[in-house]
Amino acid sequence: MDVSRLFTPEFHADPYPIYREMREEGRLLEVGGMESWIATGYEEVFTILRDARFKSGFSRSDNAYDRQWQARSPVTFEFFHRNMLGANPPDHTRLRGLVSRAFTPRRVESLRPRVESIVSKLLDEVAPRGRMDVVQDFAYPLPLTVIAELLGVPVEDREKLKAWSQPFTRILDGMTRDAYLEEAEAAALEMNAYFREQFERHRQRPGDDLIDGLLAAHDEGDRLSEDELLSTCLLLLVAGHETTTNLVGNGLLGLLRHPEQWERLRAQPELAPSAVEECLRYDAPVQFTSRRPWEDVELFGRTVPGDMEVILVLGAANRDPARFPDPDRLDIGRADNTHLAFSQGIHFCLGASLARLEAEVALRGLSRRFPEMELACETVSYRPGFAIRALEALPVDLG
Repeated sequence: MDVSRLFTPEFHADPYPIYREMREEGRLLEVGGMESWIATGYEEVFTILRDARFKSGFSRSDNAYDRQWQARSPVTFEFFHRNMLGANPPDHTRLRGLVSRAFTPRRVESLRPRVESIVSKLLDEVAPRGRMDVVQDFAYPLPLTVIAELLGVPVEDREKLKAWSQPFTRILDGMTRDAYLEEAEAAALEMNAYFREQFERHRQRPGDDLIDGLLAAHDEGDRLSEDELLSTCLLLLVAGHETTTNLVGNGLLGLLRHPEQWERLRAQPELAPSAVEECLRYDAPVQFTSRRPWEDVELFGRTVPGDMEVILVLGAANRDPARFPDPDRLDIGRADNTHLAFSQGIHFCLGASLARLEAEVALRGLSRRFPEMELACETVSYRPGFAIRALEALPVDLG
């Protein structure tokens, strides 16, 4: 497989034809020169995500790459290896259990009126202009406001939190991490100081926000260490808005590029939940994740060496014709849409139900308020990286 094609403008504009060629070459392949394997087929990716013989791809590993990362950016290295993304049982089970109560279906559904209020306010603000950048004016502030309120940090700090979060998302991607380590390290130091101030504020004036619950777990004893407390709050902030921002941006772009599907959503707003699932499958905000086997693993007739990184291409698996009929067609009424955009297994996205709610309310609100919306550009550009598929901007005419 020629991995150099992953670094071309053509790939960033539309990775799916290259995914198709990769999958046809082999659904589970060794990647020469990268010290890793790559899985592109739905069955292969699904199986590995749920296989207890594999650990998180962010697990500590005594290799030259991790040693260099730790030396250049020790705070971000510890952040990624102490939070739920990098944890494995039993630590992962303990950490997830402490946070999951904030994301139960009942708790998330109770947020619907607040999400609807934020959506209405944001659309009111852009309506007089007749045009907006969906990413900056809508898709970013919506989930960032929601997660800030859930955590219990001041919403007026939104722009500061966003600026700190962006370098973190860029080092999620192993292929581009090196270029952003110093920037992310500086942001991490500022975020740590910020959250320590917030912890003190919450201790003095306790409430029922997510930070209050985590502080209680920390102050009770050994259920949550100080480092885990910080790492968990940073993860919730970053993951709590980044994925949803890109879900809304990528999803709306897909719908506007398929006017018949946009018209269908306008005519049948009850299809909004199904439209969200199809947008997740069609152009997932997270394209790559990874796992490492605890020891040598026999899988699909191959032997994957212990601790070898296996890159799981969620974007390719979600377009696998062996699982999804006519996979390159956007169909907001698609049935049996068990995509992998939120992963599977113990690392299934904790905030999936909240992301789904926010995207559903967002798409329904946009289609109802601006039914004649159209793209105001012929081409779009994406932020650097492979793991996260994120638009730089999405200008639209509101009609």
